[in-house]
Amino acid sequence: MPSYLTPGVYVEEVQSGARPIEGVGTAVAAFVGFAETGPFHRPTLVTSWDQYVSAFGTFTPDTYLTLAVHGFFSNGGGAAYIVRIGGPAEDAPQDSAPAAAAPSVAIGGFLVSARPGAGDGLSIEVTDAEGENPPEDRFRLLVRQGGKVAETFDTSVRKNVKGYLVTQARQSKLIEVTEQPGAAQTRPEKQSLTLAPAAPETGSPAGAGPAEYVGDASARTGIAALEAIDEITMVAVPDLMSAHQRGDIDAEGVRAVQLALIAHCEQMGDRVAVLDTPPGMNAQRVRTWRNDDAGYDSRYATVYYPWLKVLDPATGQQTLMPPSGHVAGVWARSDGERGVHKAPANEVIRGALDLELRLSRGEQDLLNPIGVNCVRAFPGRGIRIWGARTLSSDPAWRYLNVRRLFNYLEESILLGTQWVVFEPNDDRLWSSIRRNVTAFLSEEWRRGALFGRTAEEAFYVKCDRDNNPQESIDLGQVVCEIGVSPVKPAEFVVFRLSQFSDSTSLVDE
Repeated sequence: MPSYLTPGVYVEEVQSGARPIEGVGTAVAAFVGFAETGPFHRPTLVTSWDQYVSAFGTFTPDTYLTLAVHGFFSNGGGAAYIVRIGGPAEDAPQDSAPAAAAPSVAIGGFLVSARPGAGDGLSIEVTDAEGENPPEDRFRLLVRQGGKVAETFDTSVRKNVKGYLVTQARQSKLIEVTEQPGAAQTRPEKQSLTLAPAAPETGSPAGAGPAEYVGDASARTGIAALEAIDEITMVAVPDLMSAHQRGDIDAEGVRAVQLALIAHCEQMGDRVAVLDTPPGMNAQRVRTWRNDDAGYDSRYATVYYPWLKVLDPATGQQTLMPPSGHVAGVWARSDGERGVHKAPANEVIRGALDLELRLSRGEQDLLNPIGVNCVRAFPGRGIRIWGARTLSSDPAWRYLNVRRLFNYLEESILLGTQWVVFEPNDDRLWSSIRRNVTAFLSEEWRRGALFGRTAEEAFYVKCDRDNNPQESIDLGQVVCEIGVSPVKPAEFVVFRLSQFSDSTSLVDE
């Protein structure tokens, strides 16, 4: 509390108690596969097709990652993390000379070079650190691309400080910095130097086995590399099927990678796996694969069938590819246009010219009950996703939009209530929690995400003495119970027709 000692008027800012919960993003995808160029084994964010081409190159023969990412953006996707595999087991150590073929420039006992895939027109400029009388070890390094400042590092030449140049440069997307062998690290003179572009990191899709797809969390490789990125909501591995077609991975290997992908999504609890079926299967074979060969059962996974025919820009011919990338784009488009509560089905797949197999209604009757989401071609209505189910055997989690809605609600409430930690655990705190969560869920109900004629029918929030007894308070716990009624898709629309006669019946008086 402030102290008032002198007479006068005082103005204070106080917390109103209302801390709005904002909805998190729901349309960030992640793809693992082969690319023409670009960094290996570390997730790279791209927010447009042009940015992807700049970082990872164009279409690569006999692979599906680039086609899948193109389908993602053309169908409405806005952001995606790319993990490129098929190259060295890991990046060159940061404390050794860069592995890229680009020549390095020396400044103050450091070697600076362009990262592979960083592009042309790179230069660096050494200037004085900001502030009056900065320490002798401090300086500022500007990284320019095309004449414009792209990155700035306020850094030091001392190894034992957080701002050490080599340590800071590990976060750069454009340059690599290592210590110059046999030289002492000193504050460099003011100067500007041009960096030659790096040779692309080369790799081959051939020979990549299941272990490279699964990856390692500590080494930031493969699927496991995605554990460090919280905003991802959908994950696909389209090139798993290209490896299967080449014979690099057998059916058991495909199953092992897909199980690892499902386990990743279940462990993270905030994302859904978009699986592809192996190529060349008819409906009966897919049914066998689903029930016997794979046997997946998860509320955090979906599968789509059949494959799509798209235009391959590399050859100018139609080619078959797995649908996961295009499907992820449709999810993103549906989220933006309607909301995550809307089942991403009965939506046109942009860029799909035809299907590997045109399914009949009878064939879909075999697949829909077991959670295989079919892609159908309808005369005059285009090629559309005609299913919205997860791979769960639990009826409560049968529908994809329910799973993704809960992911959205859970993550939004989790991030929007971080202020609660270490607050006094009393009735005022419980009241604030109830008020904030209720306001958030009320808005979701008004948007049509929750089922009920009134907000009271759609959800409830309980956080009081009943579920926070003294024993819980002594343990430092706050328990808030939330119940929501999600909307379910109208999957089966039935119109009952009968003959009707308006003739008046005769009634005996």
